[in-house]
Amino acid sequence: MFRIETGVDKERLRLLRARLRAANTEASPVLRAIRGTPAEQEEPLGVWVVGDDGELLGGLAAHTWAGWLHVNFLWVAAELRGGGIGGRVLAEAERVAREERGCRGARLETWDFQAPAFYEKQGYEVVCAIPDYPEGVTEYTLTKRLG
Repeated sequence: MFRIETGVDKERLRLLRARLRAANTEASPVLRAIRGTPAEQEEPLGVWVVGDDGELLGGLAAHTWAGWLHVNFLWVAAELRGGGIGGRVLAEAERVAREERGCRGARLETWDFQAPAFYEKQGYEVVCAIPDYPEGVTEYTLTKRLG
């Protein structure tokens, strides 16, 4: 017999992750092949736009994992938007991911009111759209081949 419970439990979460990781490793030859290699580790990647006074004017926070760049955040100050800085920041992250980390693909998520058209202009393709996430907003997942 069993029961279903709710709540936050750090030890159960640790155990759940470990068991899912083991199941995924057993089921996937790709994941088995990267276990214990540098590709298995998420490696942070940051690209920053800094003013002469040291002020943060833009940037990108991402990580690489398993041959992929995953862009988490990209932001450019309002007064600098439309001047190509976002594209330059994204291109630099892609360059580092491709040339220094051997990545073959990139992925990111954006909302409809953010920048899906910007990313498509940079060569990304929409592979998923989730309407009403949150209600009234569509979230897009986009990918790009890096080489």
